[in-house]
Amino acid sequence: MGCAPDDTPAAVAAVSSASSPSAVTGRDEETDVDLDAELADALAHLADGADVSVAVLDAGSGAGAAYGDGAYDAASVVKTGILAALLLQAQDAGRELNGAEHAYAEAMIRRSDNTSATELFKAIGGEEGLDAAHERLGLTRTRAAHAWGLTRTTAADQVRLLEAVCGTESELTAASRTYITELMGQVEADQRWGVSAAGTGVVLKNGWMPRTTTGLWDVNSVGRVESGGHTLLMAVLSRGHATKEAGIALVESVAKAAAGVTGALADPG
Repeated sequence: MGCAPDDTPAAVAAVSSASSPSAVTGRDEETDVDLDAELADALAHLADGADVSVAVLDAGSGAGAAYGDGAYDAASVVKTGILAALLLQAQDAGRELNGAEHAYAEAMIRRSDNTSATELFKAIGGEEGLDAAHERLGLTRTRAAHAWGLTRTTAADQVRLLEAVCGTESELTAASRTYITELMGQVEADQRWGVSAAGTGVVLKNGWMPRTTTGLWDVNSVGRVESGGHTLLMAVLSRGHATKEAGIALVESVAKAAAGVTGALADPG
Protein backbone atom coordinates (compact mmCIF):
# COMPACT_ATOMS: atom_id res chain seq x y z
CA MET A 1 0.00 0.00 0.00
CA GLY A 2 1.18 3.55 -0.69
CA CYS A 3 2.33 5.78 2.15
CA ALA A 4 1.52 9.37 2.90
CA PRO A 5 4.39 11.78 3.59
CA ASP A 6 5.15 12.70 7.19
CA ASP A 7 3.31 15.82 8.24
CA THR A 8 3.76 15.73 12.01
CA PRO A 9 6.86 16.55 14.07
CA ALA A 10 8.92 13.95 15.86
CA ALA A 11 7.53 12.68 19.14
CA VAL A 12 8.20 14.86 22.14
CA ALA A 13 8.88 13.73 25.67
CA ALA A 14 6.24 15.79 27.47
CA VAL A 15 2.55 15.22 26.87
CA SER A 16 -0.35 17.33 28.10
CA SER A 17 -2.95 15.60 30.19
CA ALA A 18 -5.44 16.24 27.38
CA SER A 19 -3.65 13.73 25.14
CA SER A 20 -2.64 11.26 27.81
CA PRO A 21 -4.71 8.11 28.36
CA SER A 22 -4.93 9.23 31.99
CA ALA A 23 -7.27 12.01 30.88
CA VAL A 24 -9.84 9.29 30.25
CA THR A 25 -9.58 8.06 33.82
CA GLY A 26 -9.66 11.51 35.41
CA ARG A 27 -6.70 10.92 37.69
CA ASP A 28 -4.75 13.62 39.50
CA GLU A 29 -2.85 15.82 37.05
CA GLU A 30 0.29 16.02 39.17
CA THR A 31 0.56 12.23 39.19
CA ASP A 32 0.16 12.18 35.41
CA VAL A 33 2.98 14.66 34.90
CA ASP A 34 5.31 12.70 37.14
CA LEU A 35 4.58 9.46 35.32
CA ASP A 36 5.07 11.08 31.94
CA ALA A 37 8.44 12.42 33.10
CA GLU A 38 9.44 9.00 34.42
CA LEU A 39 8.54 7.46 31.08
CA ALA A 40 10.55 10.08 29.21
CA ASP A 41 13.55 9.28 31.41
CA ALA A 42 13.10 5.55 30.87
CA LEU A 43 13.01 6.03 27.11
CA ALA A 44 15.84 8.53 26.86
CA HIS A 45 18.45 5.96 25.82
CA LEU A 46 15.97 4.04 23.64
CA ALA A 47 14.24 6.79 21.70
CA ASP A 48 17.30 8.89 20.88
CA GLY A 49 16.73 9.90 17.28
CA ALA A 50 13.74 7.59 16.85
CA ASP A 51 10.24 8.79 16.03
CA VAL A 52 8.14 6.88 18.53
CA SER A 53 5.13 7.47 20.75
CA VAL A 54 3.73 5.25 23.50
CA ALA A 55 0.77 5.32 25.87
CA VAL A 56 0.18 2.82 28.67
CA LEU A 57 -2.62 2.40 31.19
CA ASP A 58 -2.80 0.03 34.15
CA ALA A 59 -6.43 -1.05 33.92
CA GLY A 60 -6.57 -1.94 37.60
CA SER A 61 -4.93 1.01 39.32
CA GLY A 62 -5.56 3.65 36.66
CA ALA A 63 -1.85 4.51 36.57
CA GLY A 64 -0.86 5.66 33.11
CA ALA A 65 1.80 7.51 31.18
CA ALA A 66 2.42 8.78 27.68
CA TYR A 67 5.40 9.79 25.59
CA GLY A 68 4.76 11.77 22.42
CA ASP A 69 1.45 13.11 21.18
CA GLY A 70 1.96 13.08 17.42
CA ALA A 71 -0.29 11.38 14.88
CA TYR A 72 1.04 8.38 12.99
CA ASP A 73 -0.16 6.25 10.11
CA ALA A 74 -2.03 3.38 11.74
CA ALA A 75 -1.12 0.67 9.20
CA SER A 76 -2.81 -2.58 10.23
CA VAL A 77 -3.57 -1.61 13.83
CA VAL A 78 -6.60 0.16 12.32
CA LYS A 79 -8.11 -3.26 11.69
CA THR A 80 -9.24 -3.43 15.31
CA GLY A 81 -11.21 -0.23 14.76
CA ILE A 82 -12.70 -1.58 11.54
CA LEU A 83 -13.97 -4.65 13.37
CA ALA A 84 -15.31 -2.54 16.23
CA ALA A 85 -17.18 -0.39 13.71
CA LEU A 86 -18.69 -3.47 12.05
CA LEU A 87 -19.86 -4.82 15.41
CA LEU A 88 -21.35 -1.49 16.48
CA GLN A 89 -23.33 -1.32 13.26
CA ALA A 90 -24.52 -4.90 13.69
CA GLN A 91 -25.54 -4.13 17.29
CA ASP A 92 -27.53 -1.11 16.13
CA ALA A 93 -29.31 -3.24 13.53
CA GLY A 94 -30.03 -5.97 16.09
CA ARG A 95 -28.31 -8.64 14.05
CA GLU A 96 -25.40 -11.07 14.25
CA LEU A 97 -22.48 -11.02 11.83
CA ASN A 98 -23.05 -13.22 8.81
CA GLY A 99 -20.75 -16.00 7.68
CA ALA A 100 -18.77 -13.87 5.25
CA GLU A 101 -18.27 -11.15 7.86
CA HIS A 102 -17.02 -13.69 10.38
CA ALA A 103 -14.58 -15.09 7.82
CA TYR A 104 -13.30 -11.64 6.89
CA ALA A 105 -12.96 -10.62 10.54
CA GLU A 106 -10.99 -13.72 11.47
CA ALA A 107 -8.62 -13.34 8.52
CA MET A 108 -8.22 -9.60 9.10
CA ILE A 109 -7.26 -9.89 12.77
CA ARG A 110 -5.56 -13.27 13.02
CA ARG A 111 -3.60 -13.13 9.74
CA SER A 112 -3.74 -9.37 9.12
CA ASP A 113 -5.24 -10.10 5.70
CA ASN A 114 -5.54 -6.85 3.74
CA THR A 115 -8.19 -8.01 1.28
CA SER A 116 -10.50 -8.91 4.15
CA ALA A 117 -9.86 -5.52 5.77
CA THR A 118 -10.75 -3.76 2.52
CA GLU A 119 -14.02 -5.70 2.25
CA LEU A 120 -15.05 -4.86 5.81
CA PHE A 121 -13.92 -1.24 5.42
CA LYS A 122 -16.31 -0.95 2.48
CA ALA A 123 -19.03 -2.72 4.47
CA ILE A 124 -18.91 -0.18 7.30
CA GLY A 125 -19.12 2.77 4.93
CA GLY A 126 -15.45 3.60 4.47
CA GLU A 127 -13.97 6.67 6.14
CA GLU A 128 -17.33 7.99 7.32
CA GLY A 129 -18.26 4.74 9.02
CA LEU A 130 -14.88 4.32 10.67
CA ASP A 131 -14.74 7.92 11.91
CA ALA A 132 -18.24 7.60 13.36
CA ALA A 133 -17.30 4.45 15.26
CA HIS A 134 -14.06 5.94 16.55
CA GLU A 135 -15.89 9.03 17.78
CA ARG A 136 -18.50 6.88 19.49
CA LEU A 137 -15.75 4.94 21.27
CA GLY A 138 -14.02 8.07 22.54
CA LEU A 139 -11.19 8.56 20.05
CA THR A 140 -10.67 12.28 19.49
CA ARG A 141 -7.61 12.54 17.25
CA THR A 142 -8.00 9.63 14.84
CA ARG A 143 -9.03 10.34 11.25
CA ALA A 144 -9.78 7.66 8.68
CA ALA A 145 -8.25 7.70 5.22
CA HIS A 146 -9.58 6.34 1.93
CA ALA A 147 -6.66 3.91 2.02
CA TRP A 148 -7.44 2.52 5.49
CA GLY A 149 -3.79 1.88 6.40
CA LEU A 150 -3.11 5.62 6.15
CA THR A 151 -5.63 6.39 8.88
CA ARG A 152 -3.96 8.84 11.26
CA THR A 153 -4.03 8.03 14.97
CA THR A 154 -2.26 8.66 18.26
CA ALA A 155 -1.02 6.29 20.95
CA ALA A 156 -3.46 7.82 23.45
CA ASP A 157 -6.39 7.22 21.09
CA GLN A 158 -5.34 3.61 20.59
CA VAL A 159 -5.38 3.10 24.36
CA ARG A 160 -8.89 4.57 24.44
CA LEU A 161 -9.90 2.03 21.80
CA LEU A 162 -8.36 -0.74 23.89
CA GLU A 163 -10.38 0.47 26.88
CA ALA A 164 -13.53 0.21 24.78
CA VAL A 165 -12.57 -3.27 23.57
CA CYS A 166 -11.16 -4.70 26.80
CA GLY A 167 -13.04 -2.80 29.50
CA THR A 168 -16.53 -3.16 30.92
CA GLU A 169 -17.93 0.30 30.16
CA SER A 170 -18.27 0.53 26.41
CA GLU A 171 -20.62 1.10 23.52
CA LEU A 172 -19.59 -2.40 22.48
CA THR A 173 -21.62 -5.19 24.08
CA ALA A 174 -19.95 -7.85 26.19
CA ALA A 175 -20.37 -10.31 23.32
CA SER A 176 -18.73 -7.91 20.85
CA ARG A 177 -15.84 -7.21 23.22
CA THR A 178 -15.28 -10.91 23.77
CA TYR A 179 -15.30 -11.57 20.02
CA ILE A 180 -12.66 -8.92 19.33
CA THR A 181 -10.36 -9.94 22.18
CA GLU A 182 -10.62 -13.62 21.31
CA LEU A 183 -9.44 -12.89 17.76
CA MET A 184 -6.68 -10.60 19.01
CA GLY A 185 -5.59 -13.42 21.31
CA GLN A 186 -5.27 -15.79 18.34
CA VAL A 187 -2.95 -13.74 16.12
CA GLU A 188 -0.57 -15.96 14.16
CA ALA A 189 2.69 -16.76 15.90
CA ASP A 190 4.92 -14.76 13.57
CA GLN A 191 2.84 -11.64 14.27
CA ARG A 192 2.88 -11.84 18.06
CA TRP A 193 5.78 -9.44 18.53
CA GLY A 194 5.52 -5.91 19.90
CA VAL A 195 3.73 -5.11 23.15
CA SER A 196 3.83 -8.84 23.92
CA ALA A 197 7.43 -8.25 25.06
CA ALA A 198 6.00 -6.51 28.15
CA GLY A 199 4.04 -9.46 29.52
CA THR A 200 1.94 -12.58 28.97
CA GLY A 201 -1.69 -13.42 28.23
CA VAL A 202 -1.46 -11.14 25.23
CA VAL A 203 -4.23 -9.85 22.98
CA LEU A 204 -2.80 -7.56 20.34
CA LYS A 205 -2.83 -6.19 16.81
CA ASN A 206 0.33 -5.09 15.04
CA GLY A 207 0.90 -2.99 11.96
CA TRP A 208 3.90 -2.56 9.67
CA MET A 209 4.27 -0.69 6.40
CA PRO A 210 7.19 0.53 4.26
CA ARG A 211 6.90 4.02 2.83
CA THR A 212 7.07 4.05 -0.95
CA THR A 213 8.91 7.38 -1.06
CA THR A 214 11.72 6.56 1.38
CA GLY A 215 11.69 2.80 1.91
CA LEU A 216 11.57 3.45 5.67
CA TRP A 217 9.17 1.47 7.85
CA ASP A 218 6.23 2.34 10.08
CA VAL A 219 5.97 -0.26 12.88
CA ASN A 220 3.11 -0.21 15.41
CA SER A 221 1.81 -2.49 18.15
CA VAL A 222 -1.26 -2.18 20.38
CA GLY A 223 -2.75 -4.57 22.89
CA ARG A 224 -3.39 -5.84 26.39
CA VAL A 225 -0.80 -7.72 28.42
CA GLU A 226 -0.60 -9.19 31.91
CA SER A 227 2.55 -8.47 33.90
CA GLY A 228 3.33 -8.72 37.59
CA GLY A 229 -0.34 -9.13 38.43
CA HIS A 230 -1.26 -6.01 36.43
CA THR A 231 -3.40 -5.70 33.30
CA LEU A 232 -1.83 -3.17 30.96
CA LEU A 233 -3.34 -1.51 27.90
CA MET A 234 -0.55 -0.28 25.66
CA ALA A 235 0.02 1.32 22.28
CA VAL A 236 3.40 1.92 20.65
CA LEU A 237 3.51 3.79 17.32
CA SER A 238 6.72 4.44 15.41
CA ARG A 239 8.12 5.35 12.00
CA GLY A 240 11.33 5.97 10.09
CA HIS A 241 12.97 2.57 10.58
CA ALA A 242 15.53 1.26 8.10
CA THR A 243 14.06 -2.24 8.41
CA LYS A 244 10.94 -3.86 9.83
CA GLU A 245 13.15 -5.80 12.25
CA ALA A 246 14.72 -2.62 13.60
CA GLY A 247 11.25 -1.21 14.18
CA ILE A 248 10.12 -4.32 16.03
CA ALA A 249 13.19 -4.22 18.27
CA LEU A 250 12.52 -0.59 19.23
CA VAL A 251 8.79 -1.16 19.78
CA GLU A 252 9.50 -4.07 22.10
CA SER A 253 12.10 -2.13 24.09
CA VAL A 254 9.71 0.80 24.45
CA ALA A 255 6.90 -1.52 25.55
CA LYS A 256 9.07 -3.01 28.30
CA ALA A 257 10.10 0.45 29.51
CA ALA A 258 6.51 1.68 29.53
CA ALA A 259 5.37 -1.32 31.54
CA GLY A 260 8.15 -0.66 34.03
CA VAL A 261 6.98 2.91 34.62
CA THR A 262 3.56 1.66 35.75
CA GLY A 263 5.29 -0.58 38.29
CA ALA A 264 4.16 -3.73 36.52
CA LEU A 265 7.72 -4.93 35.95
CA ALA A 266 10.25 -5.38 38.74
CA ASP A 267 13.04 -4.19 36.44
CA PRO A 268 11.89 -1.35 34.15
CA GLY A 269 15.14 -1.59 32.15
